[in-house]
Amino acid sequence: MPITKEHLEFHVPDTSTGWEVPKGYPAGIEQKILAGKLDEENKRGHRTRLLRFQPGEFTTAPFVHDYWEEVWLVSGDLIVGNDAQGNGGESFDKAAYACRPPGAYHGPFKSVTGCTLLEIHYYDETPR
Repeated sequence: MPITKEHLEFHVPDTSTGWEVPKGYPAGIEQKILAGKLDEENKRGHRTRLLRFQPGEFTTAPFVHDYWEEVWLVSGDLIVGNDAQGNGGESFDKAAYACRPPGAYHGPFKSVTGCTLLEIHYYDETPR
């Protein structure tokens, strides 16, 4: 049985609370789940989240996961492809978008001024 998201009408989410560091991320990168649930153990479901980087924060290795990911850079700057020390990479400003299928390596990531990303994660639940 698929996991469904809540029915949420237009509202202003409380962005002053509810932030947490996702597993495997440094302390200066936090998520706030807006809707849904992604069950990575059973490989089903979907979630929408905000992910924010504090200024100067970066990840040190590429990511890969087994679900689809769509990302919209809402505000700030994002550098894609930096090295383990946070150097190099390609810089993007707000309004950049990515759509990644399961198994696609991506990152590492860095933000000089800080940024907020809107991310949608989901498993392809089409019967096989």
